[in-house]
Amino acid sequence: MLKNQHKIEQIAGIVIIAGVIIGCILVLWPFAVAILWAAIICFATWPVREVLLKWFRGRHNLTAAAMTILLLLVLFIPFFIFGLTLTENITAGLKWIEAQKGNNIVPPPPEWVGRIPLIGENIKGRWAEMSENAGPVLRRLTPWFQQASLWMLRHSLDFAAGVFNFGISLMIAFFLYRDGEGLIANLQQASQKISGDASQRLMEIIKNTIHSVIYGTIGTALAQAIAAGIGFAIAGVPSPVLLAMITFILGFIPYAPPIVWIIASLWLLTEQHPGWAIFMFVYGIFCISGIDNIVRPFLISRKSKLSFIVTLLGVLGGLAVFGFIGVFLGPILLAIGYTIAQEILNPKKA
Repeated sequence: MLKNQHKIEQIAGIVIIAGVIIGCILVLWPFAVAILWAAIICFATWPVREVLLKWFRGRHNLTAAAMTILLLLVLFIPFFIFGLTLTENITAGLKWIEAQKGNNIVPPPPEWVGRIPLIGENIKGRWAEMSENAGPVLRRLTPWFQQASLWMLRHSLDFAAGVFNFGISLMIAFFLYRDGEGLIANLQQASQKISGDASQRLMEIIKNTIHSVIYGTIGTALAQAIAAGIGFAIAGVPSPVLLAMITFILGFIPYAPPIVWIIASLWLLTEQHPGWAIFMFVYGIFCISGIDNIVRPFLISRKSKLSFIVTLLGVLGGLAVFGFIGVFLGPILLAIGYTIAQEILNPKKA
């Protein structure tokens, strides 16, 4: 009888604990994206927080407030302005397309193009074909641009929700900056109780993996955005800062930034600047996109043994399943699983 009563009490205790956990998940679920963003941002900027903590002589509240204000200035305000100005730029693009109707928007190829050894005649033929067909193609694209403008108008509430979530992320980030050290210590103690000494090594592997993926993704996107902004400014492309910000956003997705510099090259060609168009195209291939092939693998492989295909699949799969947050979450989850599997199967090689 006492044994049965003891079992009933154990089962009731487990049910209560499970119910509390499920309840906590349900309460926090609406803020899951904001919490994940706050965690990623805090992890990426933690070294800056450590420097500020020394400057402020260990004052955690002041350090957390300073970091939150810094995030507001560096991330929140620029992306808020970007969202407001993007619709205006699409409208301006529609007006430009309307003004080009009936015009020969792509000039015919100059004579010197045909004299380029080996490939000159081929380039000249393709250029001439594009000059003849660019107008109709551009007019066929007009409805697509109009649909994009209407889509952005319909999703203006989504933009407002994104701003709200980002604001929640900043608030959560403040508490993570302030209490993060204690949180990490509690996690380490919990993992020590669950899996013993092996947990410390696994925690170190997970930390290095997250560090590599986050810094590899952000570092690559930032380097591409800076290179793109410089190239757009040199070539005289309008709104180089805005285009650099778009390149930064697309830089989280491997091989996506060429969309921006290819469009910029075509715009220069339509404005009868073939020399600058060629410069922008070559600059985009070797400088902007070249960064994706050098910086990303270097940063990701510094502290982890990840193949690029794991990161690529993580980005694309995470984007499909979790939305934009999946650009970080997808490769982090895949990378952690891949690294832990390597550690278990080949402990001496991992």
